[in-house]
Amino acid sequence: MKKSLAAALAAAGILAGVTAPAQAQTFDLQSVFGLNVPSIGPSPKLWAERVSLMTGGKVTINVHGAGDFVPPFEVFGAVSSGALQMGFDWIGYWAGQIPVANLVGSMPFGPEPDIALAWMFNGGGLEIIQKAYDPHGVVVLPCHLVGAEAGGWFNKEINTPDDIKGLNMRIAGLGGKAMAKLGANTQLVPAGEIFVSLETGRIDAAEFSAPQLDVGLGLQRVTKYYYFPGWHQPSSWDSIIINKAVWDGLGEQTQAIMKEACHANIAYNLRDQVNAQAAAIKTIREAGVEVRRFPDEVLAALKTASDEVLAEEATKDPIFAEALASLRAYMDGVGEWARLQALPRD
Repeated sequence: MKKSLAAALAAAGILAGVTAPAQAQTFDLQSVFGLNVPSIGPSPKLWAERVSLMTGGKVTINVHGAGDFVPPFEVFGAVSSGALQMGFDWIGYWAGQIPVANLVGSMPFGPEPDIALAWMFNGGGLEIIQKAYDPHGVVVLPCHLVGAEAGGWFNKEINTPDDIKGLNMRIAGLGGKAMAKLGANTQLVPAGEIFVSLETGRIDAAEFSAPQLDVGLGLQRVTKYYYFPGWHQPSSWDSIIINKAVWDGLGEQTQAIMKEACHANIAYNLRDQVNAQAAAIKTIREAGVEVRRFPDEVLAALKTASDEVLAEEATKDPIFAEALASLRAYMDGVGEWARLQALPRD
């Protein structure tokens, strides 16, 4: 199937640019998200625009939305095989092929965005992660740093850990495994199906992202409670993934430009996220949803379950274990500065 897909795309001109670089190059990128989704939707288009600007128009990247060439959850495989030249993802979607992607995509009680950013580019994180992508022939460019998510949307109150037992919840990544340890029935529902799943009672709760993105799905119309903090994902990465043969054919200057365009993209999206959350939370409250924090007892139980999950996953994959040890050491090492600088808050 992958070979036939590659042939079809090649016939349509999708694979142009894999050979030696010409004066002008054109590539195609498919996102796992719809392009109209707030923040993450336009992100790859903004990156492509920066690449075009920084190359003086010599590199054009045509950005396509979810499903335009392959189903969203097949983007990684298509990029790996060469059927797609580039993709844009939430990195955690590929945990089945790359276990460490789960850690980078959703480390429960993990680093806040500033620490995640520093570890990725100054603490050796990217070098560790790329080792996991190499066997698949894929180059990963961290290109969109997602801030802390909400804890999720619920149609029942969560007052004690016992309230999680039997809960049918849409939750991705390692956080889902932690919830399962506390008795939840977890599942990964595609973003476009979350609203209907909550509305029909197929699920009792769901997490997706930060308020800015959540409100765009309309979940405030079909739930009663919106819980914080996003313990399961204090920060997360979306990335540009590029077929290795395509990457090798770009030339060093274009490669450097694509990396720098990602740095610019990260800065833009961080400020955009911070700016957008207050208005989103106001909209959610005005819809009649109660905005709450998880009780400390619940967070403590989730922390214990999360530590167990991380320890279990580290025994299964050496790169996951290496990244976990590296990230924890980095968080401890830079954490002193944050503690020394901490100011009293009202």
